[in-house]
Amino acid sequence: MLARELSGGVRTVVLVEGDSDRTALEALATRYGRDLAAEGIAVVPLGGATNIGRFLNVCGPPGLGLPLAGLCDIGEERHFRRHLERVGIGTGLTRAHLETLGFHVCVADLEDELIRALGPESVQQVIEAQGETRPFHTFQGQPAQRERPVEHQLRRFMGTHSGRKALYAQALVAHLDLERVPRPLERLLTHV
Repeated sequence: MLARELSGGVRTVVLVEGDSDRTALEALATRYGRDLAAEGIAVVPLGGATNIGRFLNVCGPPGLGLPLAGLCDIGEERHFRRHLERVGIGTGLTRAHLETLGFHVCVADLEDELIRALGPESVQQVIEAQGETRPFHTFQGQPAQRERPVEHQLRRFMGTHSGRKALYAQALVAHLDLERVPRPLERLLTHV
């Protein structure tokens, strides 16, 4: 089914771990005045980095042979490397090689990148704008969170409910100063 969807009019496939990554990338592209779909760029969430092999089999050299790019968390970089090499896209890949190929790695994860770019105070303003200040303060008061840095609390809070990561991916990108775009997102959009 994915192959059928991608075979018509898609010129590049961007593989991302999940919906929040897709949401952030598309929101940032829009802020830059780009419409990725109209450009023939399909941003495809993998449903987790460990699924990259299946998607490379469909979209990459073994399948449709489409140009590829991607975004992953640092903890999942090894999955991307291993499967890219398996399908013949490079050997002995380093992070620099990955970037040359259009695959970019977020330090920790996308939320961490966005929190660092905005700063904790601005992120808390976004949380307030979403009407979630009280749930965030309740979360901060939990014994496991009390002693952790606010940046860590913010990251963990965004993953506590289904759909919250995607909600905040869009909201944080909307508040992002375009001079402070996280490197992996900026480089990926430049590549495609």
